[in-house]
Amino acid sequence: MDALFDSINVRDLLSARDLSDPTCPLSAPDLRLLIQRLESHSLHIKSKVGSYLLSHHHHFASLFSLCNDAVSQSDLISSNLSDLLRLISDRPIDVEIRDLIEELSEKTREARTRRELLELARAVVEISERLKGVREGIRNGQLKFAAEEVRELKKALRLRDGDRDGGDIADESEREREPVVYGLLKKEWSDCFEEIQEVLVKFMQNAVRFEGDTNRLLVQYRLSLNGVDWIELRTVLEAMDVVGILDYGLAKLADLIIKYVVSPAVNRGSPISFVEELNQDPKEMTEAVLKIVPSVEPMVENVEGEAIYSAIIQLIKFIGKRICFENGSWIESFGRLTWPRISELIICNFLSKVVPKDASKLADFQKIIECTSQFETALKEMMFISASDNKDEKLSNFAQNVEVHFASRKKKEILGKARKLLLQCDFDVPQEYTRKGPMLKDRAAVNSYEQVVDLLFLSERCVVSKAAIQLMELVHQTLKDVCLSSTRVALEFYRAARDAILLYEVVIPVKLEKQLDGINQVAVLMHNDCLYLSQEILGLAFEYRSDFPSSIKEHAVFVDMAPRFHLMAEEILQKQIQLILYNLKEAVDGADGFQNTQLKQQFELVKFSIDQVIFILEKVHIIWEPLLLPSTYKRSMCMVLESVFSRITRDILLLDDLAADETLQLQRLIHLMLENLSSLFESLDADSQKEKPREDSTPSLDNIIPSLCKIRKLAELLDMPLKSITTAWESGEVVSCGFTALEVKDFIKGIFTDSPLRKECLWRIENSRF
Repeated sequence: MDALFDSINVRDLLSARDLSDPTCPLSAPDLRLLIQRLESHSLHIKSKVGSYLLSHHHHFASLFSLCNDAVSQSDLISSNLSDLLRLISDRPIDVEIRDLIEELSEKTREARTRRELLELARAVVEISERLKGVREGIRNGQLKFAAEEVRELKKALRLRDGDRDGGDIADESEREREPVVYGLLKKEWSDCFEEIQEVLVKFMQNAVRFEGDTNRLLVQYRLSLNGVDWIELRTVLEAMDVVGILDYGLAKLADLIIKYVVSPAVNRGSPISFVEELNQDPKEMTEAVLKIVPSVEPMVENVEGEAIYSAIIQLIKFIGKRICFENGSWIESFGRLTWPRISELIICNFLSKVVPKDASKLADFQKIIECTSQFETALKEMMFISASDNKDEKLSNFAQNVEVHFASRKKKEILGKARKLLLQCDFDVPQEYTRKGPMLKDRAAVNSYEQVVDLLFLSERCVVSKAAIQLMELVHQTLKDVCLSSTRVALEFYRAARDAILLYEVVIPVKLEKQLDGINQVAVLMHNDCLYLSQEILGLAFEYRSDFPSSIKEHAVFVDMAPRFHLMAEEILQKQIQLILYNLKEAVDGADGFQNTQLKQQFELVKFSIDQVIFILEKVHIIWEPLLLPSTYKRSMCMVLESVFSRITRDILLLDDLAADETLQLQRLIHLMLENLSSLFESLDADSQKEKPREDSTPSLDNIIPSLCKIRKLAELLDMPLKSITTAWESGEVVSCGFTALEVKDFIKGIFTDSPLRKECLWRIENSRF
């Protein structure tokens, strides 16, 4: 059969060779031949198929029979399924089965719930009975049993430490959801806990007492309370430990021991020792007594430390053996409650007070360090403090840092001394530095006075306050100690020196606040102090830095403080100058522009104003000259004089329509003012000669104070004829004194009436080369 289905090759059926040639199409005879051969081939195939079917008739019959059976079975299954579906639809058995299953499940749940409720009721009853047993045990003295029951019931109720009040639960919604009976049980347990806690604490208070009249610490081992007798102290401690209130129960005992036993033991000046007294009956001990006995031996530092440590160790041994019954956890608990306060008492009352006051005695403190270390080692062996936690080594840490404590104490002393001397210094200027003293007669006469100091970088001397001198002496002594001290001590001393200098900046301006608002010697003295301190600060590093410990050299800086003191000095001086200028302005304002001086009343008013100017300038001269540096005095005084002379000159030049008598009065007032200030001018001339004694071209006051030359020339112009004024202008004499053409023209117009001569002179002035 496979051969029948092979592909038919058309080329084999035709005589033509190439069917793909488009130039040679099939002819009609070829097509008829092709059809005949295809029909013949088809008949051959049919013949073959028929022969194949006849030869395999049996197989095809079996195949058809099998197919018929499969169809019959499918029909039967379809019929049975239809019958089943019809049966189910007529009687819904699945619903009945489902209802039965649900009913069975409900009954099972009810049974389980009743069983759980029964178990819960049984548990509630059991817990309630056990809580009643706890109360009964407390009343009967079965404290350990009651304590164990409280602990077990806490676990059964799944309580936390914060739930002891019976209802303190963080989540409010959780509290609302919990069963009422659970809340009642918690409340009952909390009441039992509070009751046993109160009873145990009262037992502890009765067990250990301090008798003040006999100075005895009494420990009772047989206790009674509320009709419950013969309760052992050990039983009370065990019950507290079981319940978890050991720290709470020992807290008041710790307070009692600290107050009445430890404090007297570490209080310097009242050394004590302890004597244990045992009162035993023939069978067992009923009480123990620790008696506090004052020591008759005088205290010295090392012996005092050994005595204090020995007394504390004796006390801890007594507590560990007679109260804590050598139970490690109880001793450790008592130590946690008392050691922080004991160590603080020892540090405050002993160690901090025996820190050496002199660096040379630091080596002697080593004995106290060794004694302190041995003391803490003994406490570790007794389990009073932790052997692994370095935080409990408070005494050793303090003692081993004695250099720091020494330096800290010295720093406080240095700063305290600096503050004291700054506050106590009154800034009074001695008589010899005033105008009445020898200063003005012979400036060199006071060079030996202690308040005259050299300014390191200015090659000048000035007067300063005793506070500044004593402060720098303190700083120099402190820096000398820096050079001789260890690194840690040196660092504290260095900081103390800086802080002591800065105290001047903090204390003195506040102390002298009122004086700085006026014109007085105190302000000038403070200016000198700041200038002196700034110069001294600049020299500190040069003087001491090379001798500082190597680790301090890179950190030691002083130069940063010098500018602030120099700036403070300049601010004080400028404030004084501004106050003086303000007072001079007020005085000149009183002259009412120097008008109408030909009138007697007006002349007296202007003269009074000039007298005030003279008074103020002379006062400043008296204050400044003895105290300020010559260069500073000259610079500042020239600034003041320039301001006041220029103001007076300007006011006079602004006058118009002056009478002859008026000009003469103004000239008289100017001469009066200049004559009264002659001593002031002489002081400035003297300072100028001292500044440049070798120079022939020393500038005169007229060059330093331009308005002085101008006001002098103005006095001359007030009495000069018109032609002379014009000639002086043309010669340049008036111009050299600082006058302008406009000022001279206005001046001429104010003095001389209009005339051809005045016009000519004004024209000449206007067209001059100046």
